[in-house]
Amino acid sequence: MTAEPRLDKLSLHTRISLVLTALASVLVLTLGGLWLKQTHESIREEVQAASRVAEQWLNVAAREVSARPGGWDGARLLAHIRAVGRIRANALEVLDARGQQRYLSPQSSYKPGRYAPAWFRAVVEPDFSVRRVSAGELTMILHPDPSRASVDAWDELRAMAGWAVVLLGALFLAVRYALDRALRPLGQVMAALDRTGHGCFDTRLPVFPEPELGALAGAFNDMANRLAEAVNDNVRLESERALNQRLKARIEAERRAIARELHDELAQGITAVRALAGAIAQRTTEQAALHGHAQSIVAVTGQMQDGVRTILHRLRPRHAMDGLGADETLRRYLQLWQQHYPDIALGATLAAGPAPLRDDLVQTVLRLVQEGLT
Repeated sequence: MTAEPRLDKLSLHTRISLVLTALASVLVLTLGGLWLKQTHESIREEVQAASRVAEQWLNVAAREVSARPGGWDGARLLAHIRAVGRIRANALEVLDARGQQRYLSPQSSYKPGRYAPAWFRAVVEPDFSVRRVSAGELTMILHPDPSRASVDAWDELRAMAGWAVVLLGALFLAVRYALDRALRPLGQVMAALDRTGHGCFDTRLPVFPEPELGALAGAFNDMANRLAEAVNDNVRLESERALNQRLKARIEAERRAIARELHDELAQGITAVRALAGAIAQRTTEQAALHGHAQSIVAVTGQMQDGVRTILHRLRPRHAMDGLGADETLRRYLQLWQQHYPDIALGATLAAGPAPLRDDLVQTVLRLVQEGLT
């Protein structure tokens, strides 16, 4: 069993067309109601006028028959009535003094055998009272008959309803076609939004001639321009960040290489020189001049070793960060710096917070502290 389509699933063109067609249908139904009321009054006036004319004619005919020589002659009156035949919008019945039917007018030859539907006749046919005309022993009864007028009204209503259906259908199609042409740029807007959503930020809309759609296109183009600028800024920032990371990695590599050269070459050479100077100093205790120079070399090489260790610590601080937090790493560096410069009073308040910092952030902070102390 398939469910009927809901109105909200219809397109905007169809919904607007249906609404306008429904409003036009209400107008047509209202005009139809007014037409039915006017038709009702027209049939009343037409049948009443025909009944009055027929009644007057019967009275005149009865007087003429009575005024002829020989007095009243019912047969002559009946012959006169039969000669006239059908009376417009009325059925004529003649009864004698005993109530027996002496004459009944024939059925109308206009649209014979056709009648409007009962509900329609109940709407447009008024209620009429019969008219009686007495002529001697005869009683002539006029029965108003609006059936032919109601048939004409029914045929007219059917024709108007057919034209109304055709015109409403044409209105629906015309409105839908006009809306389709007017809202056709919305398809371009939807396509542009879809392309922009897929990353095509160079998508732009043309300026539409309609004021509303033109404003919409302008707003979309402004949004696309700002979005493209934001994307370009993000790309530039990302490129700069990547470049900074590469430069930082290159600098760290150079630091490690320099530290390795200092440790493997210079530090070993200084250690060897100090060892030789110490040996010379021990063997030249009796030679004051040579012993003094050897002691000077030992002192200078010791200072050089301290300087190399300081340089190595500054070049390769990561060994001091392994397994330590930011507070402990900075504290150890400050203690080492204080040992090298005991004459300078150094105070520090460290509060890195409960969450551990990344190693790159700790290294950056350590570099800042080193530069500041230097």
